[in-house]
Order: sequence, then structure tokens, then C-alpha cells
Amino acid sequence: MQAATQAIETIGTIDAQHHLVLDETLPIAGPTRVRVSHLLPEDSDISETEWLQAAAADPAFDFLKDPEEDIYTLSDGRPFHDEG
Repeated sequence: MQAATQAIETIGTIDAQHHLVLDETLPIAGPTRVRVSHLLPEDSDISETEWLQAAAADPAFDFLKDPEEDIYTLSDGRPFHDEG
């Protein structure tokens, strides 16, 4: 049986040594192990290229490498020319 969890929201900074430094003390007695989730500001979002590289390396898409999945040829469809 998994133990119940409690969520605590606070703000902090990741310093130059890659350590998380919280702005305030947490209301828990320690030492204890915790699970940390972090939300990054929008301006630190990964680029489209990084996203595509990560997706291409993800084993969840390995099935697309199967020759049976390659169902289209260059003669399928019509060319698309973006005029914008």
C-alpha cells in the first residue's frame, strides 16, 4: 500500500551549482525523503529542435522503424507549396 502524499507549494531558485534553494523553510520535520516537481518559466522552454530530437530518441516511437509502418511513397498525395 502506498503512503498518502501531501503537496506543499513554495518558490525557490536553482543556483550555479544546480542546487535548489527555497525562499522559505518548509513546514516539515526532517530529515525525510521528498518528491520534488518543478515548473520552469516559459522563457526556459526547450527549442523545437531539442523537442524533435528528444521525440526521435524516445523508444516509445520505435515501432515507426518497422518496415510495415512505412506505408507511403513519394508518389502518394500532392505537393504542398507554402506561399506565406
